[in-house]
Amino acid sequence: MNGPAAGSGARPRPTLTLADSLAMVVGHVVGIGIFKAPSIVASNASGEAMFFGLWIAGGLASLVGALCYAELGSAYPHAGGEYFFLQRAYGKRLAFLFAWARMTMIQTGVIAAIAFVFGDYASQLLPMGRHGSAVYAAAAVAGMTALNVVGSYQGKRAQNALTLALSLAILAVVAVGLAHGGAPAIPDSGESRVADSGLAMIFVLLTYGGWNEAAYLTAEMHDLRRNIVRALVLGIVFVALLYLLLNLAYLNTLGLAGMRASKVVAADLMRSTLGDNGAAALCLLVMLSALSALNASVFTGARTNYALGRDFALFAFMGRWDERGRTPVNGLLLQGALSLLLVLLASFTPDGFETMVAYTAPAFWFFFLLTGIALFVLRRQRPVAAGQFRVPWYPLTPMLFCAVCLYMLYSSVGYATSLNPGSIGAIVGIAVLCAGIPLMLVARMTELPD
Repeated sequence: MNGPAAGSGARPRPTLTLADSLAMVVGHVVGIGIFKAPSIVASNASGEAMFFGLWIAGGLASLVGALCYAELGSAYPHAGGEYFFLQRAYGKRLAFLFAWARMTMIQTGVIAAIAFVFGDYASQLLPMGRHGSAVYAAAAVAGMTALNVVGSYQGKRAQNALTLALSLAILAVVAVGLAHGGAPAIPDSGESRVADSGLAMIFVLLTYGGWNEAAYLTAEMHDLRRNIVRALVLGIVFVALLYLLLNLAYLNTLGLAGMRASKVVAADLMRSTLGDNGAAALCLLVMLSALSALNASVFTGARTNYALGRDFALFAFMGRWDERGRTPVNGLLLQGALSLLLVLLASFTPDGFETMVAYTAPAFWFFFLLTGIALFVLRRQRPVAAGQFRVPWYPLTPMLFCAVCLYMLYSSVGYATSLNPGSIGAIVGIAVLCAGIPLMLVARMTELPD
């Protein structure tokens, strides 16, 4: 992958240890979902057994996908991650369309959504008026982008610290919930409920989402063939245990009926045990969680922009790697600018977070499905070399992963278009994706030689 876009010829180097990569995976996954989704899952579960079964199923589904990504990352290490997998399997046109979607929708939309959660909780502690949440969100995006522009060393060190602090803080909430739990705040009426496992799984898998970002670290990992598997598997197992413990604390304190009635289940747990001071502490915890996920998303997101710039002269300015900071500076700056634009646009909708989820979800699951199918295509093109990781129980494992992706694509489109504020985001997202098609044809004429 050479050409004019290469600039000085600097390339990503293996600087990430297993601990660094593990922190990135955990930081991506343990975001804001675990503080929002459990009450929705509880409302669509018939009882506690089903409730816990859904969270276990979500962890297993994520583990299946992680095994598929471990083989792809081991066989095709590249800073472009999924962009490179799709390029090898389907060609540069589809890969370009994915990079366009990730640059303008998927990653930037996720960054904006996380930033809005940070802003919502920051506004609870220090209100700044009607658009205070958007102001805080923009500040968070700008701050994390600046941190990563300074260098990968600073970005990964910040991620390690944030992930450790976040994990300890969640364990503290677990300890409070298990130690102070008593009679449920709202006793269960005993009435039978109509369970909707499909809707529940949408939010469970949303909460587990983010582990796939490890694909963008493969060009910078030490001992890639072993560490890619370890980072993904250990990260998901750790997160699954953390989620099960936290949900157990929710149930112990609030009961299933109390969770169903709550809109802010974590804050209600802290308020019922430690009072208003506990709720304020929970706000700080969610802000910490959002910053952790935001930093990880900024760190990995710009790697696709870098890969795109290496392939197409139209975006050559993004294909430059800063050797001093060991980071794609131009890709980070463009990503930050687009994320700030989305924050601005979403600030005029009733719920910025909801709008951004609807904006990103359909495109995310569409390309996720194509990445799963790419494993079959690439296996046919080139057998897995000796020493590389092979997904176990092939082809059943990737088939299961593709089935999950197909179901989630169907569910996310249906969910997004069923919401008034969300439908606006979904419609704009589809329009932005379609705008990439003519741009793809133009960019094809500026393709750089391999």
